[in-house]
Amino acid sequence: MIKQFKNIKGGVILPHKKDTSEISSKIMPVPELVEIPMQQHIGAPCETLVKKGDQVYVGQIIGDSKQFVSAPIHSSVSGQVIETRKTMLFNGTVSESVVIKTDGLQTILPEISKPDISNKENFLKAVRNCGLTGLGGAGFPAHVKLNTKDRIPECLIVNAVECEPYITCDYRAIIEDGEEIIKGIKLILDNLAIPKAYIGIEDNKCSGAEKLEKLASEDDRIDVVVLKTKYPQGAEKMLIYALTGKKVPMGGLPIDVGTVVMNVTSVQTLARYCETGIPLISRRMTIDGEGIRERGNYHIVLGTYIKDIFEFCKGDKEKTLKILCGGPMMGMAAKDLDMPVIKQNNALLFMTQKDLDFIEESACIRCGRCIDACPMGLMPLTLNKYALAKMTEELVKYNLMNCIECGACSYVCPAKRHLVQSFRIGKELLKKEKVKNG
Repeated sequence: MIKQFKNIKGGVILPHKKDTSEISSKIMPVPELVEIPMQQHIGAPCETLVKKGDQVYVGQIIGDSKQFVSAPIHSSVSGQVIETRKTMLFNGTVSESVVIKTDGLQTILPEISKPDISNKENFLKAVRNCGLTGLGGAGFPAHVKLNTKDRIPECLIVNAVECEPYITCDYRAIIEDGEEIIKGIKLILDNLAIPKAYIGIEDNKCSGAEKLEKLASEDDRIDVVVLKTKYPQGAEKMLIYALTGKKVPMGGLPIDVGTVVMNVTSVQTLARYCETGIPLISRRMTIDGEGIRERGNYHIVLGTYIKDIFEFCKGDKEKTLKILCGGPMMGMAAKDLDMPVIKQNNALLFMTQKDLDFIEESACIRCGRCIDACPMGLMPLTLNKYALAKMTEELVKYNLMNCIECGACSYVCPAKRHLVQSFRIGKELLKKEKVKNG
């Protein structure tokens, strides 16, 4: 085990609140209906390949795109397509979706078999065919990330930090499926000729670190690195700096500093696909909050409605005031219970009055705490002012697009300014401006 290279700039210390960390994962039964959106990744949405009345099977491709930055969508169930329609996702995106009435049999597509990974080209093709995207929440297609072309990364960084409160699905993956994680790491190292891998994990997950260290001990290419607990250390650029001391340039990618970063659950999913041929059709999710009685981590098929999860976990509609998709720092509120879960959803938090802080924002007192907390070295108070005033030139000047939306600034703000929300509005303004100007 090696020590961390660097302390990240800024950041905050958050309450732990990981009450589900020592509860063994359970399997949620397949619901009667699932709705599978065609946009479950960063990049081009998939085109629907099935229609009403079609019989589908587990693992069957039901959506795909010819665009490079995209990933195929598979059916998570067997049953009959009863409708194709548009649906709104947790992040506000409107997507085509396929509604399937399940038959309860979970019949696997007969053509499914282990993929050929005999060379780099076939391996990258297998990564795409898996439908794998960043399962830490980003949703970036894994085959695009791993296709570094003629550049061989100096190291693979595996993100097991999981620094947000409540979320424990990655930790449970380590405890329950650690062997698959190490297999996945070795697959990537072998097929992409990467000489070294670092698994970053925070020091509040001692059992997870010990298990990974034991499993990795026979391969000197893999080091487990225990980092001091600090949010947002799990952000890609922060983790790269903590482990290597290198800074990803503004607008740059990890490969620009010789690294590739993969979430620990993504690595495990890849290993399982290469062993079985079953693509990404389900995932482990943390289900928590005072609004439900049966908290824990559950294996849930993609496309399951939030309302079915809420009912299965014995939710209380009267007490539940807000549903967060993701953690309390970077998660987004679900519009309602009728939204389906997708690949990026690592947690659902059913929040009550006890969980929430309803203090209204007041005028900025210019204390500077947000500047101290920003891990990217930005000036949140200034960006907030310009975003609300829709001053796009100033937003560019002060590097708004370099904001990782971690929420550290909002967390420390005594005036409770809605900083991250204004930054998201500002980013949309800049994107529209870019389109307008060609």
